[in-house]
Amino acid sequence: MERLPYIDEYATEVAAAPHEVWQALATTMRRELGGELSKPLAALLDVVPAAASGDFASPEVREGQALPGFAVAQADPPSVLAFEGRHRFSRYRLTFLLDAADGSGTRVRAQTHAAFPGVAGSLYRAAVIGTRGHRVVVRRILSKVRREATG
Repeated sequence: MERLPYIDEYATEVAAAPHEVWQALATTMRRELGGELSKPLAALLDVVPAAASGDFASPEVREGQALPGFAVAQADPPSVLAFEGRHRFSRYRLTFLLDAADGSGTRVRAQTHAAFPGVAGSLYRAAVIGTRGHRVVVRRILSKVRREATG
């Protein structure tokens, strides 16, 4: 995918080792994006990839696996997990970076890059980024990763 404009970054500290957080991230993304509730939105937006592929439940997340709207573009356990996708209003990349934090914890950062072409894309950006809806969703994912990793 081409280089996309930077949108934002959110982070959280997790009291778990990077490999535990990596597994929690994979589990959380599968639950959040692979469930039945994501299918109607995926169809409405005409996302690519359109469906899940590969064994995303596997402990080994690999490039080429996908969830609706999010293909694994980079998987370097336990430090980088990046997803790319597109739909009728946007092209995007969501990258999770895991770094050892002070003590035995892990800092998880979620970086978003995206392009919103045309008038429809501009309106979509205003609706998703401008209303802070994207911020709420990404922070919720990070909170769920933290809870999953720490039990």
